Amino acid sequence: MAQKTDKTNGSFDVSATLLEKLAETMGNAGLSEIEYVDGDRSLRLSRAAQVMAAPVAAAPAMAAAPALAAAAPAATAAPAPEPVSDVKTIDSPMVGTVYLAPEPGAGDFVNIGDEIKEGDTLMIIEAMKVMNHLPSPASGIVRRVLVSDGQPVEFGQPLIELA
Repeated sequence: MAQKTDKTNGSFDVSATLLEKLAETMGNAGLSEIEYVDGDRSLRLSRAAQVMAAPVAAAPAMAAAPALAAAAPAATAAPAPEPVSDVKTIDSPMVGTVYLAPEPGAGDFVNIGDEIKEGDTLMIIEAMKVMNHLPSPASGIVRRVLVSDGQPVEFGQPLIELA
């Protein structure tokens, strides 16, 4: 989706070459959004949301296990990874900057071990100078906070794990 703005007359002409170059840059860099600014005019391109399965927290450890087994064929067996079927991730609904507290110096909205209810504010995501409160889509206990205060996030990036 492309949005074109011009403070003088509301729109401006965009060449197909410029659009192709911006789309290629987005693809090569793995970006979900890009903004081109020319004086008072700007053009923002964003990719359509893709539905993806939430990543499983134990996947990296499981992927590393075959490499460790091949490197050191020891007689000791590694303990089985803990089941993650009860873990639900809450993913970012937008690109922006995460703030874990309502204001600087205040306590975080949620901490590890907190019991939360559907609709509770989990954090704020600032996008285009707008502070967006992120409500919890489900109830549960906060198992892990996967981002830090002031960290930039991408669309679909896991933010919190609930048990």
